[in-house]
Amino acid sequence: MSAPAAYTLTNPHNGQLAIKIFSFRDNSHFDHLQRLNYYSVILLAEGEGTLSADFAQHDFRGPNLFFFAPYQPFMFTSAENVGGVVLHFHPDFFCIHKHQKEVACHGVLFNNIYQSPALALSGDDLNEFHALVEQMKPAIIKPELGQHELLVSWLKIFLIRASRLKTEQAPLSSAGPADNRKTELAQNLREAIESHYRTKHGASAYAAMLHISPKVLGRITKTYFNKTITNLVSERIIIEAKRELYLTSRTVKEIAYGLGFEDEYYFSRFFKINADVSPQTFRETVGFARAEESSGAILKGLAEPGRN
Repeated sequence: MSAPAAYTLTNPHNGQLAIKIFSFRDNSHFDHLQRLNYYSVILLAEGEGTLSADFAQHDFRGPNLFFFAPYQPFMFTSAENVGGVVLHFHPDFFCIHKHQKEVACHGVLFNNIYQSPALALSGDDLNEFHALVEQMKPAIIKPELGQHELLVSWLKIFLIRASRLKTEQAPLSSAGPADNRKTELAQNLREAIESHYRTKHGASAYAAMLHISPKVLGRITKTYFNKTITNLVSERIIIEAKRELYLTSRTVKEIAYGLGFEDEYYFSRFFKINADVSPQTFRETVGFARAEESSGAILKGLAEPGRN
């Protein structure tokens, strides 16, 4: 009996994808813009090309791991001889925010606005991640007691191992032979955005805070992060907005005010421009209301043989 082309587990409550694994041998899956409502992990065993993600482009050569959050736009362009494995999982199935203390991949693998979503792998690393994926496959297609817990355990190991590898890489390793002063300014900008993104949205505010002209700081930001200051601040706001839409029952108006927007409708437009979906649609598809409605249903359905 041949192996299935894709290993898929659906939410028995609504029929939506819970977790899925499949192999690919060309770029047909990724040669157009992706905006998915679940997490995507791409284990690229071979090939090279250019990744377009959010506001930046990144050249790659396999083996690599790529990590994309829900609704994060990405596509591979000029990709040649690519092949590997894709792992999709829905936030209802495994919420990286809820498991942050255990897995610590939020802001490292996913929603990392400062680094490329790619993680370069050695041959041994590639074999290790392939082995973890192989462990998940039979658990996906064989409904048994504890199926959800088993799959989440393997997924946690996968993400923890990837987070450790990513953390081992120097945060500013792609900056090149820049002098120490520029490196320090880039690091200080990152810390300033993290501390003040709720109240300071403009590039000039951060330049003043770091005692440097906006033009010079803009050049440094482009060198180290391949993004503008405005891009960095906007993406950090969107990350927090998504987190609150996912984890809390706060209204869109309350979230907007908490992120420094006096006008709820301006915030909604800002969110849609940057996330390509409205705050309400995001909440309805991957957020608090959806999670509260279906998280129990997933666990119940997975524990009942014959429901998949």
